[in-house]
Amino acid sequence: MESRPLGRTGLSVSPIGLGCVTFGREIDEAMSFAVLDRARECGITLIDTAAAYHQGASERVIGAWLADRGGRDGMIIATKVAVPLTRERVIASAEESLRRLRVEAIDLFQLHSWDPATPVEETLEALAVLQQAGKIRHAGCSNWTLDHLRATSGMATLQPPYNLVQREIEHGIIDHCFKAGIGILSYSPLAAGFLTGKYRPDGVVPAGTRFDVIPGHQPIYFTERGWRVVEQLRALAARTGRPMADLALGWVIGRRGVTSVLIGARHPGQVDQAIAAAGDPLADEWVEEMSRW
Repeated sequence: MESRPLGRTGLSVSPIGLGCVTFGREIDEAMSFAVLDRARECGITLIDTAAAYHQGASERVIGAWLADRGGRDGMIIATKVAVPLTRERVIASAEESLRRLRVEAIDLFQLHSWDPATPVEETLEALAVLQQAGKIRHAGCSNWTLDHLRATSGMATLQPPYNLVQREIEHGIIDHCFKAGIGILSYSPLAAGFLTGKYRPDGVVPAGTRFDVIPGHQPIYFTERGWRVVEQLRALAARTGRPMADLALGWVIGRRGVTSVLIGARHPGQVDQAIAAAGDPLADEWVEEMSRW
């Protein structure tokens, strides 16, 4: 995979990144190691995690993998700090993440969400302290609105949800990031599995699926528009012979302004599926059709 520039950071990352929310929550350390190994073998250079992922379990797994495999070997490590984003909490969270990840510096330290209770200037000051100390290299944000981005400078990246159902970033955010030199690391390209066609409008959720583990996904996607998009995607898959997941992922990877698309995986085979989809670009007419949904 050909790397893409990550905003104005000077870093380059693969067009597919590995989101590690499943580590320590849905898969154990051994399977997580297998997923990480496969990701590196396939040319994925971005690993994304967060302090909030299962109370730091994801970071601990990644740290153990890095130690066992002899270091990051060119991998870009990104993690996040959850609210509250006070000066003390931001600095303490970075220190805790460094220990769990077993690295000397975090390549990309992201604010997991906007904190309305803490002045953003206080948060930015904490990030500057961490950068000056060499503990983080770049700062980014996640799940911010256009107003948040306009009110703040200094963010190198934005991590928003983006898929055929959740398309809010098309309303000004992509253009703003492009003009400001902010890299976009989008997540949930398959809408937490919704766009694979495994769910039905009858409301029955298969046990062990993402929507069973995290019920909060249901009101986001179990909507009239959501089901309509799934049926349109199912019809296009039948017509083209491409799996629904391939179509959904390929559409996001090719979107203007998206630097890297984060995928989650429960086993190495899902990494292979994503790489295969990325390596087989969609026909222009399919992309145009999907963009109209």
